[in-house]
Amino acid sequence: MRHLKPVAAALLSLTAALAGSASLAQTRPAAPAAAASAPSRPPVEQRQLKPGDYIAAIVNTDIVAASEVIQRTERMREEARQRGQNITNELLHKQALDSLIDERVVVTYARENGPRVDEPELDRVVANVATQNKLTMPELRQRLAAEGIDFKRFRENLRDQMLSERVREREVQGRIRVTDGDIDKYLEERQAALQGRAQLNIAQILVPVPEGAGPIVLAERKARAESALARVKAGEDFGKVAREISEDANKNRGGEIGLRGADKLPDVFVDAVKDLKNGEVRPELLRSEAGFHVLKLVERQAGKASINVVVQTRARHILLRPSEQLSPEQATRRLVEFKRAIESGRATFEQLARANSEDGSAQEGGDLGWVSPGGFVPEFEQAMDALPLKGLSDPVPSRFGIHLIQVMERRDVVLDNKQLRDQARNALRERKYDDAYNDWMKELRARAFIETREWLD
Repeated sequence: MRHLKPVAAALLSLTAALAGSASLAQTRPAAPAAAASAPSRPPVEQRQLKPGDYIAAIVNTDIVAASEVIQRTERMREEARQRGQNITNELLHKQALDSLIDERVVVTYARENGPRVDEPELDRVVANVATQNKLTMPELRQRLAAEGIDFKRFRENLRDQMLSERVREREVQGRIRVTDGDIDKYLEERQAALQGRAQLNIAQILVPVPEGAGPIVLAERKARAESALARVKAGEDFGKVAREISEDANKNRGGEIGLRGADKLPDVFVDAVKDLKNGEVRPELLRSEAGFHVLKLVERQAGKASINVVVQTRARHILLRPSEQLSPEQATRRLVEFKRAIESGRATFEQLARANSEDGSAQEGGDLGWVSPGGFVPEFEQAMDALPLKGLSDPVPSRFGIHLIQVMERRDVVLDNKQLRDQARNALRERKYDDAYNDWMKELRARAFIETREWLD
């Protein structure tokens, strides 16, 4: 069971709900277009087109409007620009249309094959949307009307999103097979890797470099890091300099991340301190994608001998899910604002999670409970493992959205053989998820009726 499974029935932001359909293919590669072997054209239950709009594609019993393709293309163009990428209009247009077709393929399949979403359950989701956005039901209706969105269509969009997520999880998980032999091999590899692996406590002073920074900014950031390194080399306390200069979540702890297994730390950090003794500072800066680092090896211990001893983590998060109206960049900026509010004491993590997080943990203040290694998707777990106790992450993207993470507690736990094998099974299922999803999408598109139409944007 994956603890970060998206739950549409919990809390959906108004901005996400206003989208014509859920962005189900957002974090997946676009599958190839359906070929001539697609079935004959079924009756189309067309969503209402606004005056002047056109049909860009017919997908089974639904359509993709030209206005949706234009909107998706513009969003993808802005995202590419912010990443410093120069993508042709033709390619952006194709990617936008493909992603919308993927969404309709899933939606139409889910309508026919998904579990029923009854009216009381849908009513609760709509009420949660209003509550999360601090609106009464009449105010929500007024807000939708002002946006030109029919309330009935709004409800059906939410129903489609719920159906699609449930069917996707059911179908993809049903395709993943993990054998006892797979588990045996995984545990043997873990045991071999664990033998002799050190436990490291590294302290750092981080001077971040913004993505796409020019030479002037780069030089200023490097000079700042070199100044910090010079102060430490001159005898100043590392922790004092870290608290003054560092811009990461560990600065209030003097830069220390706490004792971690080497396999839980970035390889670039492990390699950078491999020749240091306890208490020594790396004599030169480390340059990474994040920026410039001054590193100190606080402590090195021999690795654990048994894979049965694991470190469980109790973490909490705030999840925002990008949509047509909330781009990944906008979601990231919101989470950065939340982080600043928590660090300044203007709000608590629990308050912000209850009011904003878009999954089932919101009502618990974002608390995800105690989880063993392998219980979360890899990108989430990697960011979580790098945090000290009470530390706040930067925004972390995953296939479910973008997260702000805080580690509340950690504990060592001895697992029995069944628990160990269950943990291994979960980790292996996560490894196989993307391939299973892509295979499922290819099969859905191959069976779908897809007709694209020429139109001018």
